Amino acid sequence: MIGSLRRVSLTWWIFIGMGSGILLGWLVPETAAQLKPLSNVFLRMIKSIVVPIIFGTLVIGIAGHGDDLKRIGRLAIKSLAYFWTMTAIALVIGLTAVHITRPGIGVRLPPPDPSAAIPKGAPTSFGGFLEHLVPRSFFEAAADNEVLQVVFWATLFGIALTQVKGRPKEAMLGFFEGLAEVMFKFVAIVMRFAPVGVGAAMAVTVSHSGIAVLKNLGLLVGTLYGALIVFALVALLPVALIARIPLGKFIRTVKDPAIIAFTTTSSDAALPLAMERLIEFGVPRRIVAFVMPTGYSFNLDGSTLYLGVASIFVAQAAGVELSLGQQLGMMLTLLITSKGIAAVPRASLVVLSGVLSSYGLPLEGIAVILGVDELMDMARTMVNLVGNCLATVVMGRWEGELAPAALRPGAIEGAEPAATFPAGRAS
Repeated sequence: MIGSLRRVSLTWWIFIGMGSGILLGWLVPETAAQLKPLSNVFLRMIKSIVVPIIFGTLVIGIAGHGDDLKRIGRLAIKSLAYFWTMTAIALVIGLTAVHITRPGIGVRLPPPDPSAAIPKGAPTSFGGFLEHLVPRSFFEAAADNEVLQVVFWATLFGIALTQVKGRPKEAMLGFFEGLAEVMFKFVAIVMRFAPVGVGAAMAVTVSHSGIAVLKNLGLLVGTLYGALIVFALVALLPVALIARIPLGKFIRTVKDPAIIAFTTTSSDAALPLAMERLIEFGVPRRIVAFVMPTGYSFNLDGSTLYLGVASIFVAQAAGVELSLGQQLGMMLTLLITSKGIAAVPRASLVVLSGVLSSYGLPLEGIAVILGVDELMDMARTMVNLVGNCLATVVMGRWEGELAPAALRPGAIEGAEPAATFPAGRAS
């Protein structure tokens, strides 16, 4: 019996916790409302991860690629310009979709933790935004979970580190790589408590909002899937057509890696096969070796779109009307903070926690979203993978180095044996 329980995956335990919480909130709402402390513990653990994981991964993303950017030059500039453009488009589509469907309207979030610090609202003017961006003290910003200030300081630190040579640079990069690895394991430990935290959060939410909250969560999932389809049609498809990439052949190339990414919600499992298939497609090894790993730090279209949807969902549920300026500021924050943390399972929740805190939105919304996060994670991971595969082919085309066979429709054949690459990253 115990052995059978151990074989149940975390995903299924989260679903079990969510179902149990829904039943408790529906059948015994007064008792369910008393489970709030369990939900608060989970949210506090998530919040405690934000600063170290964002700081460590941003420094590595900037300083760790510094030498590559100088050496590869033109390819790096083109790739990064492409990544930022596509990520911005994904974010705009996500924000537009959630404003149209408004899935958070009608959700009544549980009251916040009374002992937690009251989050500060984001500045509403451009001058206030600039002043808010620069911390008086890094440690003060870290203690207050001021994500924008941490990002600003980490960016300058990473740029400064690119100008350091020799052992000092190696020592600092080694420290931040170690910090990131430890925090990745920390997230895995925290997620073991997720079934309890999610169950408690769903119990408290249903006890406050009633069983009708399930309709809102279903609409949230539908909104994300619809927005991802729109992104594929208005962004990925036109790029492929402009680059004159044979669609049928490209789809056959990425089909198997995409299915792996969708079913496992892990790019780790799909990335090596995707890189192998892209070489078979006709993209030079050096381009595949640079663009794909870099894309998993800077080109997370699906995850960024999800963050936009989830942030506004929480604002709608909390009854907070964000001004256009605040939403633009949120877009900028998400564009920056979504970079470089793809290696963390449920990394999007860490970023979401930081953004919500920065804009004075309740973290209780995260625990509600986590109940259906697995369903959304499947789609956003697949879009992350397909988007990076397309970016790699487009860069090969842009550089004029695609093999002639790649531009001819038909089966993939006559490919040279693929090289072995480092493991990829999870969404």
